[in-house]
Amino acid sequence: MLSQSIWIIGATRSGKTTRLVRQFCDWVRPAIESKSTQTDARVLVLSAIGDNRLDLVDRLTAATQGKCPFRATTPLGFFEDEVMLFWSLLIQNLGLKAQFPVRLRPENEQELATRLWRVELDDAIGRSGISEARLVRRILDLMQLATLSGMTIEDIPTLLEQGLPRQTDGEGSELPLPYETVCEMLQRWRTWCLQRGLLTYSLIAELYGRYLLTDPTYQQHLTQRYRAVLADDVDEYPAIVRHLFEVLLDRGVVGAFSFNPDGAVRQGLGADPGYLQGLALRCQQEILSDRPAPCLANDLSESIVELVTDPIFFATLPESVQAIQTTTQAQLLRQTGDVIIKAIQSGQVEPREIALIGPGIDPISRYALAAILTRRGIPVETLNDQRPLASSPIIRALLTLLTLVYPGLGRLVDRDTIAEMLVVLSQKSRIQIPSDRDPNEPPLTLHASPFLIDPVRAGLIADHCFEPHPDRPCLLPAATFPRWDRLGYQTTKAYEEIVQWVDGQRSQLSQRLIASPVVLLDRAIQRFFLGGSHLPFDQLAALRELIETAQHYWEVDARLKQIDKTDAPPSMTVNRFVQLLRQGTVTANPFPVRPIGPSSNAVTLATVFQYRSSRRSHRWQFWLDAGSTRWLSGVDSLFAAPLFLQDWSGKTWTADDTQTSNEQRLRRILLDLLGRAEERVFLCYGDLATNGQEQTGILTTLVNAAIPIGLPSLEETPTEPSLT
Repeated sequence: MLSQSIWIIGATRSGKTTRLVRQFCDWVRPAIESKSTQTDARVLVLSAIGDNRLDLVDRLTAATQGKCPFRATTPLGFFEDEVMLFWSLLIQNLGLKAQFPVRLRPENEQELATRLWRVELDDAIGRSGISEARLVRRILDLMQLATLSGMTIEDIPTLLEQGLPRQTDGEGSELPLPYETVCEMLQRWRTWCLQRGLLTYSLIAELYGRYLLTDPTYQQHLTQRYRAVLADDVDEYPAIVRHLFEVLLDRGVVGAFSFNPDGAVRQGLGADPGYLQGLALRCQQEILSDRPAPCLANDLSESIVELVTDPIFFATLPESVQAIQTTTQAQLLRQTGDVIIKAIQSGQVEPREIALIGPGIDPISRYALAAILTRRGIPVETLNDQRPLASSPIIRALLTLLTLVYPGLGRLVDRDTIAEMLVVLSQKSRIQIPSDRDPNEPPLTLHASPFLIDPVRAGLIADHCFEPHPDRPCLLPAATFPRWDRLGYQTTKAYEEIVQWVDGQRSQLSQRLIASPVVLLDRAIQRFFLGGSHLPFDQLAALRELIETAQHYWEVDARLKQIDKTDAPPSMTVNRFVQLLRQGTVTANPFPVRPIGPSSNAVTLATVFQYRSSRRSHRWQFWLDAGSTRWLSGVDSLFAAPLFLQDWSGKTWTADDTQTSNEQRLRRILLDLLGRAEERVFLCYGDLATNGQEQTGILTTLVNAAIPIGLPSLEETPTEPSLT
């Protein structure tokens, strides 16, 4: 092992991670050169987010031929694992009840906190009109920011009092509750969770940073387990990670850290790059000034930043920066798609070498761009497109099934949801060909539709065979419809199978043969979707997320019933679960981390935050909606986040402070994006926003200085249908 820790400083794509990999190899070279097939190097490897961790693991494994195991995780993942591992020590020190902890997912956290704070929330909402979900999330975020920064809940009122002005009634303009009340609510929430063994991200961070990391017994075990720590992109880490690093360095553990001064993607979400930078004084510093890969930042970064911050009317940009200008947003989307299609068809660029990036991509623009490109055979990969789970028809159909099997849920189902369920559950993939069928007979002919029950027939069945009832809604036999012969044999047979299955599950439920709704959901997936094995990835991902969410939800419910000694009927929990999903609280990412096959050669579509977090780079970048004010003022930080940074002045946070912070953030965005663009940047600008107002965002000066792109040849080729 080397005796000196190193601090690697470099801009985007300057080779920081490569330098870390080389440092790791230097540490473990004796193990690689030895005859041992596998040696424990006792190295802790940290990366900012999970996707980056996977890439780093692959690079380290390849560099060492897999001979040197190491522990790779994210900072929050490390905190959670350590709290779980040393839970008995926390029980002893804090006097907690001896029970194994259960992690609360964000949707459970929000729901349970809402129920606990019902009185305070009703009062605040009645006076201010703020959304209940938004208010609850804002209060919980304050706890998360405090614990990640190493502060206590008791510090929050003082911090808010200093940083945010209050109205005459003692409440903040964006937090319609007295700050002391907010503190009391969070303390009550903290106590309530610990009594029941429930852990949120905030509680995990507090338990680790405040109680576990300061415990001498834990410190001894920690330094016995690790001889080195390797951390990539520490500008994305929260303040308490520095405390962890200092404990390790104080006890002789060697470290290697990479830091991007213009990174800080997660500043405002708990990261404190300024505070982490203080660790550099304890290390040998290395500055990587050259970029091994070509990028536009080498020549354009300073001029573009200067042009944005101090506009010059007659300034011009080189040919590598071009502008696509139209009047309306619909025209802009079509023309942007045409530019990409023409470039790919002419062989100038591959789809995987193109990225579409915007400060915020609305669902209509996202859909329109994907539709324009996919119609021409160009796949599109949307980064972290976390749509609400209930946006999937398969999920909605399964939730409707729950309302038909469990009693007391009739108000959650109506004619339209029944019709949709019938269509979705009648997929042809579940048809079984009879084993006694003569192989010489002609093949079975099916309708062109992929469903045995089409939407029209499903509507007729729902109108005539669905019997609404607040307690026991039910599906009546097909013969209840006077003209049931119009449905056809296959439709009638498929419908009757669904009715028989629902009736059978009701019967088993009454006999207590269904342990939980999770079992029922699994049965439905096996029965109607063959376990999901034949489904596209996005639908399979949604089913997997549904089962994981349901399992966790009922695990938490069982813990609450055990501690609170309640005996609420199962239907009440099912009711809350269905409403939780229908509210859109739970999401699923429908794309794999690493696409394979044809989809790997896809155009990337992402917001600025998602793109920067993913650490990707492309030959061509298209900056969408370049005239939007969101490039400067886009919200990607939590409420009151600047007050929890260690270098905050302690003075009242003003509009000027917000403007300065936004300008610094924009500068980091521009430098980072240019560092990830290898050849060209296209500024996509529409004169009018979607609301019809003229666009005058801060990047307008770049658009005016860029070379307008000409598309004479596109006039000769058919374009996409109008989006208006």
